[in-house]
Amino acid sequence: MPKYNLNINRAQTEVKVEADTPLLYVLRDHLELNGPKFGCGVAQCGSCLVLIDGEAVVSCTLPVSSVGKSEITTLEGLAGKDGKLHAVQEAFVKEQAAQCGYCLNGMIMSTVSMLNKNPDPEEDDIKKALQLNLCRCGAHTRMIKAVETAKNL
Repeated sequence: MPKYNLNINRAQTEVKVEADTPLLYVLRDHLELNGPKFGCGVAQCGSCLVLIDGEAVVSCTLPVSSVGKSEITTLEGLAGKDGKLHAVQEAFVKEQAAQCGYCLNGMIMSTVSMLNKNPDPEEDDIKKALQLNLCRCGAHTRMIKAVETAKNL
């Protein structure tokens, strides 16, 4: 079985898995990083999003062999080494922008990715960035407010 050296949450980690193993399975099953969720398994819901070199990417269909030396950040890795939450995480807590939690990982990772590229998005930019995430409980208005709060933190 091949070995892969991965840069996950600012740390080097080695895993032995088959080349076609989805990154999501490596994160959850081998490394016990449970921020990214298994939702649909076909890259349609956004619950499995991680940041790869700062860009939101679905991990449920991404083979671990394609990651290379990229910097992978999961929800757990957004917090600082001191444990302080990332500004986006703080904003989602402050605005109570979570309900069932199904989409929360994807919404937060999409927001961080968007703010990396555009630190002062308009409401239409926010809606466009979040539309790739399936939210079943309808917390969208609070999530948009959380993104507005995050960009000011």
